[in-house]
Amino acid sequence: MNTRHHQPPLVSTGQGDFRRDLYPEDLGMNSTASETLDLRFLIREPADVYHAKGKDYLSAHRLNEFRRCPLLYRKREMDLVPEGDSTAFLIGRAAHTLILEGRPRYEREYAVGGPINPKTGQPFGSQTKAFAEWAEQQSKPVLSDVHAALVEQMAASVRGHATARDLFAAGVAEGVVRGHYLGHTSQARIDWINPATAIGIVDLKTADDLDSFEFALRALGYVHQLAFYRAMVAIACGRVLPVHVVAVEKREPFRCGVWLIAPAALEQAREQNEEAMRELRRCRSNGDWFTRFEGIRTVEQL
Repeated sequence: MNTRHHQPPLVSTGQGDFRRDLYPEDLGMNSTASETLDLRFLIREPADVYHAKGKDYLSAHRLNEFRRCPLLYRKREMDLVPEGDSTAFLIGRAAHTLILEGRPRYEREYAVGGPINPKTGQPFGSQTKAFAEWAEQQSKPVLSDVHAALVEQMAASVRGHATARDLFAAGVAEGVVRGHYLGHTSQARIDWINPATAIGIVDLKTADDLDSFEFALRALGYVHQLAFYRAMVAIACGRVLPVHVVAVEKREPFRCGVWLIAPAALEQAREQNEEAMRELRRCRSNGDWFTRFEGIRTVEQL
């Protein structure tokens, strides 16, 4: 423990000789708004390269899956249960690309539209044989006109939100960090890091509606995901950054909102993440991959 401080650290990373205690001033709380962070610690690589390394590195997504069900985690690790994909995931990924990486990248990575019906002069529907045959000929994911319009409206909503626009005004999109975290080789691909230390990590989420988004932050493990990102960035660069979330609706009226995740919530999630990481090591050691539903649970209130 650093004797300069009379309060416990905000977060501790590493163990033994590699332990690093980080305090509020490392978060930028006592620094000027103009202080910036050198982002050269981030690795830039295509998404497919990052995901190909997933079997060798622990990620926030995989850790959340382990926290939910160790047996499912193990089955996915052994390729016994394939990862699901859906139109909703496709639209979400496309929105991320357009909003965070810009239109040139979006147009390179996605095919939009489809064949035109000569009888109507309009595109064939996405459920038609003509569209399916056209989609098979493309060398990249395909968005129908309807889905592309959704992506455009989400992007316009984010651009029109003054606070979200400021968060994304500078920074690096889809930066990767790797390192050893509690004995696990780990990696994270972070939507956005703004070099202003008062802004830090910015995560983009698409949502069905913003009214229930704060519930989703907890129920879907988003806070734990972001706590993992924050810890990985601290390991990589020695700074604990604040964390913001920008969420945009996938349907009318396409509202956009911004949340700052309180350090106390991130710290609680970090502790739970690290307990799960220790539990993961025990599962690998004893071969007991349980479901978390082995015992009786009690319903205590309506």
